[in-house]
Amino acid sequence: MMQLHYYPSTASMIPHIVLEELGVPYERVFVDRTRDAHKAPDYLKLNPNGLMPVLVDGDLVLYETAAIVLHLCDTHPQAKLAPPVGTAERAHFYKWLMWCSNTLQTTLQAYFYPDRWVREGNAEGAAEVKQRMQGKVDGLLDQLEGLLQSHGGPWILGKDYTALDAYVFTLCRWTRNFQGRKARDLPALGPYLQRVAQRPAVQRVFAAEELSAPFF
Repeated sequence: MMQLHYYPSTASMIPHIVLEELGVPYERVFVDRTRDAHKAPDYLKLNPNGLMPVLVDGDLVLYETAAIVLHLCDTHPQAKLAPPVGTAERAHFYKWLMWCSNTLQTTLQAYFYPDRWVREGNAEGAAEVKQRMQGKVDGLLDQLEGLLQSHGGPWILGKDYTALDAYVFTLCRWTRNFQGRKARDLPALGPYLQRVAQRPAVQRVFAAEELSAPFF
């Protein structure tokens, strides 16, 4: 049985949603970040970066969220959580998956952990980084808004729900307590997030991770 090493409301929520959408047996392994369990020697054997998520699938130990998502899609093609390989739709799936991982998620991480980008104790510098990153996030949310408006479909790639929607939803959720504009404030993105949140798989993840409103 697959194991998902997770902590609530982190990037591990993305494969958590995907696993629930697949409807396959798996075990959740709680990694208590508040006690630095992600820095413990046993966990670092799974992911030397000390980050979540980690997926254990038999002898395979996999980290990096986008890699886990692709693995789950490729090993469960019957679920159709990714477009067929070799199609233009699949290429766009790859593009937006990597954009989520390398662009939006990275920018959000800089927003939440600005001290990592300045000298220790440089509170003024950290505050400037945070402010700049929020401005960058605004522009990236506009890209998602434009994508949804361009095709008019219910999901991020159009008519079909994919694993990409779990990724977009989770990252947009991280803006829910922003001081300024939140993802839910955008005219197309807000209703889109509501549609994702209403999916039974996503509702099960909310319950399993003991999350409370606002959900996004």
